[in-house]
Formats: sequence, C-alpha cells, structure tokens
Amino acid sequence: MENSFILSLDQGTTSSRAIIYNHKGEVCAMAQKEYPQIFPRPNWVEHNPSEILSSQFSVATEVITKFGISPENIVAAGITNQRETTIVWDRKSGKPVYNAIVWQDHRTSDYCNQLIADGLSEMVKEKTGLEIDSYFSATKIKWILENVSGAKQKADNGDLLFGTVDTWLIYNLTGGKIHVTDVTNASRTMLFNISSLNWDDDLLKLFGIPKSMLPEVKMNDEIFANTAGKVLNTQIPIAAVTGDQQAAMFGQMCIEKGMAKNTYGTGCFMMVNTGEEFVRSKHKMLGTIAWNLGGKTTYALEGSVFVGGAVIQWLRDGLELIKKTSDVEALALKSKDNGGVYFVPAFTGLGAPYWKQDAKGLIYGISRGTTQSQIARAALESIAFQSYDVLSAMEKDIGEKINKLRVDGGASANNTLMQFQSDILNTEVQRPEILETTSLGVAYMAGLNVGFWEDIEEVKNYWQLSKQFSPGIEPTKRNTLLSDWKNAVKRSF
Repeated sequence: MENSFILSLDQGTTSSRAIIYNHKGEVCAMAQKEYPQIFPRPNWVEHNPSEILSSQFSVATEVITKFGISPENIVAAGITNQRETTIVWDRKSGKPVYNAIVWQDHRTSDYCNQLIADGLSEMVKEKTGLEIDSYFSATKIKWILENVSGAKQKADNGDLLFGTVDTWLIYNLTGGKIHVTDVTNASRTMLFNISSLNWDDDLLKLFGIPKSMLPEVKMNDEIFANTAGKVLNTQIPIAAVTGDQQAAMFGQMCIEKGMAKNTYGTGCFMMVNTGEEFVRSKHKMLGTIAWNLGGKTTYALEGSVFVGGAVIQWLRDGLELIKKTSDVEALALKSKDNGGVYFVPAFTGLGAPYWKQDAKGLIYGISRGTTQSQIARAALESIAFQSYDVLSAMEKDIGEKINKLRVDGGASANNTLMQFQSDILNTEVQRPEILETTSLGVAYMAGLNVGFWEDIEEVKNYWQLSKQFSPGIEPTKRNTLLSDWKNAVKRSF
C-alpha cells in the first residue's frame, strides 16, 4: 500500500481542490485554485462551467506532480462537490447552454413562493424530504429551459443533458461517454423520490423537465466510470461520488444513528444520522440521503445555513475591517462581549429553519459606542446562533438531545467561535485532527470500494479528536443571548 494512494477531487463553491491520501487517511499533498464568482444581478449567482472544469483538472495534475508520483500510483479517485448547482449542456457538442446556476442563486424565489401558495409543499416534502426553495436544482433547470433561446425545444427533442457538478465532471473526465450521478446529489435536486430511489414522474411533470435530460443514478459503493486516458494520461476508476455534506459526514465517521456533524464553510451544514428511517421533519429541516452502501440507504436530517464563513469574508472584502479572514478572532477578542450587537447575515435570505427567501441582512443594536471588534464578534456569533437554530429544530424532530457535535470546515479552526458554539448549544463540540473531512470522506468511500481499506471498522480508527469544547456559560446568560438573537432574526423578515 505504500506506493498506492487515493485522489479526492473536491469541487467547491469558490475553489476546486485535489488532495492525495495515503493508507492512514493522511493528507500527502494538496492543490487548490479559486475561480470567479459571477453576479449578473442582485440575488443571481453563477459560475462558468468551463472554469469549474479547468480549475479542477489543473489541480488534479498539479497535486500529482507536487507529490512526485505517477498517475498509475492512484488506485482510485473520489469526487465530492457543491450540491444543487445546476448545469445544462448540449448532448451533441458537450457545450453548456448557460452558465452554472449556483445553489446560492435566488432568481426563482417568486416561482417557489407561488408553488407554496398553491399548496404543493407537502407533496414535494413527502417525496423528496425538501422544502420548496430556489436553493434546489429543479427550478433552476426550469428557468434555463424557459429563458435560454431554443433550450425548451432542444430538451423536448432529447438534445440537452442536466447535471449537478459531479455529473459535469464525470462527463468530461470520461470524454463525454458517461452521464451519471449518485443518490446523494440526486436527493438535492427536488426531482428525486428518496423512498423509491427514482426520478419522480410527478415532479418532472410539475417542473416541465423531460426525463431524457437526467443522469443515471448510482449507489455509493459502485464504480462510476474510468477516467479517459487523455485525462491524467491514465485510466483511474472513479470509485465514489457524493455531495460535499454527505462526504463530510462520512469523513467524520458519523455512521451511527444519532451522530451529528456541522461543517463551517461558505455556509454551515449540519447533519444528523437518522439510520434507515426517512424522518419527515416537522420543524423545517431537510430529509436527505446520507449514502447507500451494501444495498441499504442511510438517511439524515440536514439544516442548511446559507451564510456561515461567508460573513467573515464580507468583513474582509465588504467592510474591509480585516485583511485576512484569520484576523477576525484577534479583532473579536478585543471586546469582552458583543455589546448588544447582533448580526443576521441574511445576504441571500435565510435557510433552515426559517426558509425566508426575502429576509434581509442586518446589524442590530448599534449604539454610538459600538466598535469594530463588537461587530466582528457579532459576525462570528451569528454563525453559532444560526447553527443553534438548526440543532434545536433537529432535536425536536428526533425527540432527543444531541450531546456531541463533530465539527469541520475552515471556520471550525477558530477557537473563539467553537467555544461560543459549545456555550450556546449546551453541547460538547468535538474538533478532529483532520479538518479536511469532505475530501477525506469521499476518499474513504473510494478506497473501501476498491479494497484499499478492508472495512469501515478500519477507517473508524483513523478519526482522532484534536480538541473538545465544553459549555461554560450560565443558563440565564445563554437564554438572554438566544432571546435577543431571535428578536434580531424576526426583524430581518
């Protein structure tokens, strides 16, 4: 095994990364490349699909060169990706008919609100586990078909293909031969029945989407394809594909019912494993597929916070309070508390458990004495408050307290944020040695699928605790903070 490695392709919202892992689950080499965000109008977010490809392919080549191995040393590759982002391309030419419409995009909000007003929420949730929202792929596909000249006719003729980012990457990694996705990405389209594990005819009819556009859906322990020889100059089995949050959950080894993780990235994404039970949330959480292995579907409840770490980027780029995102902790620590300031970062509306697409961002409680450091602290605290809202809703759905939360993602390295998170949740927060759990999770899946690792019990041993944060706040103080936060959130509506 010492000359054999797993390659993870981690295609994210703002950058593409490639990571090589060894048999101990250790990072051997990493390459990362940012690519442009496109904002044609307020609340519209797009990516150029060609830039997604070029950035991902270039880091794959770079990381192998950097590590000094041959592509033949890669025994398998795994793909994990930003979910819901929607790409439609021409079946014959392989060229996109429009930019990728990103998960953060809200151009279809009015249409979603109309569907809700028409009483379709329960039907959609029963089939998909999802709330009706412009976050998901279905309304983005519909928009492309209705707004790109000739697209509807081409789709009806069977000449257009749809894919989330994983599908787009595989299609191009295989020279346009393979059009597939996995159950986790399919479960985020608002077109997939997560009980029957099929594309749903009623939903396709509702959104006017021909079934011929859709990729074949595979389970998470299947070999998806082999890369074409011209990519990396060798054929590598693509042995695992999974959406980024499901991959992070697997990387955190939250494989038993009741285990929960929170990923602090551009947004925050909390998931709790509900085992083989598809829990239909009564508190506006999302029911979703965690993975399908060995013929068994494991489900999860998920709460999506649209703006997590992105609020720190806004302090850097928008307000220019800090020069780099890592400076926020030192600035926040200049104040002993938030000074009564609450920051609701509803830059693209609010996700779970509110699902208010038209909520507006606000900084509430400013006085003449408010300082930069209090605003920075309020921004940091907003990430923890939003995560509290999600976790408390999950606890109501599953009927029990979540006593431990495993954390990962860039902002989880911030000790001030993690301590406040533990305080406000009244829960142990566990940060592992390896924070790259998204790419690690899909690496584990790929390696298990080709026999690189023997079984899940083996990889479980590689999860190591780095630091545990325990609650250290008075209950009355916690209750006051939460009450003031909820008051600020209501004002954002």
